[in-house]
Amino acid sequence: MKNTASLQRTISPVDGSIYVERPLASDREIEAALAKALAAQAKWKQVAAAERAAICRRMVEWCVARADMLGEELTRQMGRPIAYTPNEIRRGFQERALYMAGIAEEALADISITPGSRFIRREPLGVVLVLAPWNYPWLTSVNAIVPALLAGNGVILKMAQQTPLVAERYAEAFKAAGLPDGAFQFLHLSHDATAKVIADGRVAFVAFTGSVEGGHAVQRAAAQRFIATGLELGGKDPAYVRADADLPSAIENLVDGSYFNSGQSCRSTDWAIRWMHRLRSVRSCAPRRPKRSAPRSARRSAKAARR
Repeated sequence: MKNTASLQRTISPVDGSIYVERPLASDREIEAALAKALAAQAKWKQVAAAERAAICRRMVEWCVARADMLGEELTRQMGRPIAYTPNEIRRGFQERALYMAGIAEEALADISITPGSRFIRREPLGVVLVLAPWNYPWLTSVNAIVPALLAGNGVILKMAQQTPLVAERYAEAFKAAGLPDGAFQFLHLSHDATAKVIADGRVAFVAFTGSVEGGHAVQRAAAQRFIATGLELGGKDPAYVRADADLPSAIENLVDGSYFNSGQSCRSTDWAIRWMHRLRSVRSCAPRRPKRSAPRSARRSAKAARR
């Protein structure tokens, strides 16, 4: 019988079934990954920026060539309509990664301060831990993974429980692209294990995208060691409709802003207000949604699975 406490399950919002089931990383596996990342990064940082960029481009090519397949499995993991998911890879993911690869050599070049031998050189930090969310898993994770690798860092990716296959596909893509073994790895982790990894002295930087509560937890764990963190946190996005606004147009765009990507967007409109002169008050034009910890249908299915 499986030990369910050590398993990570992804409940598909499509039909409520268990779509992915993976064992959480053990202490031994975490230790091995950190040791491997540290050793690999020492060699990876010696690779020329041009070659690092070429490898990242090949990784992108691998993913784009499989965008339909990756899009379908993403839909089944987090519920976004299949009409949209492949475009996350073909558009934003590809565009951002290729842009960063294109500017890497210039951005990482030494900066001369004065004539002579004085200059500024950007050195890699070491091992970067990337904690990525489920709502746009390819688009958000690429913002940290690619620049970290381009700069000569090693990367360990912990993907949200709702979209674990994204991490596994990254590993396949980087292997096909020729990235040295260990320079990129992924771990399926519990929250407690994630905090322990952040507290480990071999992690030099943490890039987190997710909830405000999650950001507080990451900051607390990192504060024990005074390492830097990059926190991109969800928030409340009110929209104010002025009295002189074109109301039909405003309503159309407010609804689109709130429900685009099925409402699974960190910048979606949480609520809207319009000044009503006669009532001298503010009226809500859109309902508040619950915290975006997981797709709503996935939460219902998860409760059912635990019964």
